[in-house]
Amino acid sequence: MKLIHFFAATLILLSASSLVNAQDAIVIDSGNFVRGTIQGTDYSTVTLVKDDKSTGVYKAKDIKEFMWNGETFVSKPIVNKKKMEFRFFKVVEMGAVNLYALGGNTGVGEAKPARNRIRPSFGVGLGTGGFGSGVGVGGGITIGGGRRQSDNQDYPQRTVYYIERLGTGPMQFIAVDGVDSDTESTRTLLLQKLINDDELAEKIRAADGFDARNVKAFINAYNTAKK
Repeated sequence: MKLIHFFAATLILLSASSLVNAQDAIVIDSGNFVRGTIQGTDYSTVTLVKDDKSTGVYKAKDIKEFMWNGETFVSKPIVNKKKMEFRFFKVVEMGAVNLYALGGNTGVGEAKPARNRIRPSFGVGLGTGGFGSGVGVGGGITIGGGRRQSDNQDYPQRTVYYIERLGTGPMQFIAVDGVDSDTESTRTLLLQKLINDDELAEKIRAADGFDARNVKAFINAYNTAKK
């Protein structure tokens, strides 16, 4: 009897392990997805080993989003050297105001690095109407300018952040952390996006500085209050 219980417990553990390992998913569009294990992303493509052990490489322009280790990466349009392209941005906060991240460690999968260097820029294209998660046609983030991150990196080695309030234009680079940090620019941008909350606005005005942690906290508090 003990042996039967042992084998039963082992099967349960193996089944649980299989479910955990199969939690990554590529969402091509609503109701159409592929499960497997994501190997890595270079922000333009993502590599997935499917449950049947075959490997697929998906471009940002061809899918909606993917889920990796419990985090969501969404495909959004950007302007790179006057050309509209798509990149994957990690969702940090989602609600009335969204916060996205680009850069940092993304694994060592088969996805190949993009040829163009991607650097944050304060320049943001203008536009109205819908185009991929609320960014206007003819608009989008302008990438390729700004301060240099590294001469040897196709993407930011550290993480950079973007803020978005749907209906108010494209998402914008928010200058926190590292050489790009700009306290007053960040304060102004937060006050523009986190509107109609006087108590939170006072805290933003009183802040001595901003980093990824307190920017995330401000946006989280705002979204929670607006639910």
